[in-house]
Amino acid sequence: MKELFSLAGKRALVTGSSRGIGRAIALGFAEFGADVAVHYAVRQQEAQDVAAEAARFGVRAATVGGDLAQPGAARRVFNESMSALGRIDILVLNASVQLPEDFAKITAEQFERQVAVNLKSSLELLQLALPPMVERRWGRVLTVGSVQEFKPHPQMLVYAATKSAQASMARNLAKQVASCGITVNNLAPGVIDTERNRGRLADEAYRAKVLSLIPAGCIGEPADCVGTALLLCSAAGGYITGANFVVDGGMSL
Repeated sequence: MKELFSLAGKRALVTGSSRGIGRAIALGFAEFGADVAVHYAVRQQEAQDVAAEAARFGVRAATVGGDLAQPGAARRVFNESMSALGRIDILVLNASVQLPEDFAKITAEQFERQVAVNLKSSLELLQLALPPMVERRWGRVLTVGSVQEFKPHPQMLVYAATKSAQASMARNLAKQVASCGITVNNLAPGVIDTERNRGRLADEAYRAKVLSLIPAGCIGEPADCVGTALLLCSAAGGYITGANFVVDGGMSL
């Protein structure tokens, strides 16, 4: 069984991996033997730090930059990852933008940026990554969604909608490519202690309210998502596809 979880010889692109859940997944993959492309939008130094940490596991680690909201950025990120690693066996679509706003105040710019990063860039990267996987008859795709697919936050209407759409896209593609040795799954984290959430959770009243919604009674850590990602992206998860794994301490119940 231990060998089934090995990623030795595999090459992974993890978007949005300079920090948070993406960082934890990239480092977890490196620990289990995968070469990794660490993607960032603006935090180049943080991405380089992640790549350096990954390289300590004896794998190749590269950084690739690009704001996925910009036209052509997804292709540039993919091409740079290919140049650095030679191929992409595993694609983790983790990068996202979350812009909290009251429903009536959502602007066209807020809508378009979240859709561009959270959904449109996912489609573009899938269009680039899947055909070579089909040719090789092996591949893993993992979209990183959110507990908001099930319990949307009132101020995150667009974010929750894009995450639900991305999960739907994963299910659709899973059926199309399953016969080619490719799995496509979604990982939906709950409230995780990341830089994005830390500011809001510093408010004790808000934190207490959030904790009251989590049966496990605690905030998750980025590392809590790594085991599921490893399962779904290794040979151990080869018979799992089109699934949505919720890692949320029971919040979606």
